[in-house]
Amino acid sequence: MHVLQAFMVGIDVSKAHVNVAVEGKRIVVRFDNDAAGRAALATAVAGAELVVVEATGGYEMPTVRTLMAAGIAVAVVNPRQIRDFARASGRLAKTDQVDARVIRHFARAMRPAQIPHIDDGRIALAALVTRRRQLVDMAVAEKNRLEHAPQAVAVLIGETLAALKAQLARVDAAIALAIEAEPDMAARRDLLLTVPGIGEVGAAVLIAELPELGGIDDKKLAALVGVAPMAHDSGTWRGQRHIAGGRATVRCALYMATLSAIRCSPAIKASYTRLRDAGKPPKVALVAAMRKLIIMINTILKRHTPWNEPQQHGC
Repeated sequence: MHVLQAFMVGIDVSKAHVNVAVEGKRIVVRFDNDAAGRAALATAVAGAELVVVEATGGYEMPTVRTLMAAGIAVAVVNPRQIRDFARASGRLAKTDQVDARVIRHFARAMRPAQIPHIDDGRIALAALVTRRRQLVDMAVAEKNRLEHAPQAVAVLIGETLAALKAQLARVDAAIALAIEAEPDMAARRDLLLTVPGIGEVGAAVLIAELPELGGIDDKKLAALVGVAPMAHDSGTWRGQRHIAGGRATVRCALYMATLSAIRCSPAIKASYTRLRDAGKPPKVALVAAMRKLIIMINTILKRHTPWNEPQQHGC
């Protein structure tokens, strides 16, 4: 097969196939989404400066790992970003080949940040963190059903909840072991645990799902998490700022951490209180506090220094 050489590459991944659009090439090349197909893909795009892959619920990760193992720079982008870009650029048709081309154009126009190297330890941790989230969601759903269930069904739901609780304990233990087995992840966890509001679960989420933390600038980080204010201005009219996009699971963990940090950290509490006293809605003040907290965490991991602030009594 002729080896494709390109500057930017867009990849659309499905369960069965990987569709590849290369800058300067009219055709979209399809590879099987198996070990042999992914190996051929890595050879084919070896000349690319950046390969941009759309996140597709985990189907993309074997491809990402193969490309990174071959030393190829990879960026993984949120599907919403791709859809918004397609609409903005008038590319409304949707097929696998069109999607790959749109991702390629997105790569050229937006130049998303390359993701850090993903090692096997972090991949395993990410899978465990995802599984933990699934178990929690299932437990919540079962508890909601329990409220209106007749006695015979309530007994069965109780058994399910007990099984979920037992598996959750096993997953938590596995998460702790996975982090402890990797010195870098263990060091990051120890630093994160010094932050008000960050516990074992929150630390695991940040380590697994925000590997860029400590390695990118604050503005990019805020956008990556989805806590950067987006302007809506036109002429002399100044619209209300909103947040959009970002990694929802990370933002959820940050939200919970910030609620605690507002009570425990004088710096975060002052940020929140100042905006509330200025008449800002609680949600606006909370998002600003989230942004401040994640930026402070970014600094901690960049400098490899623990949180250095006296916490409020009782925290």
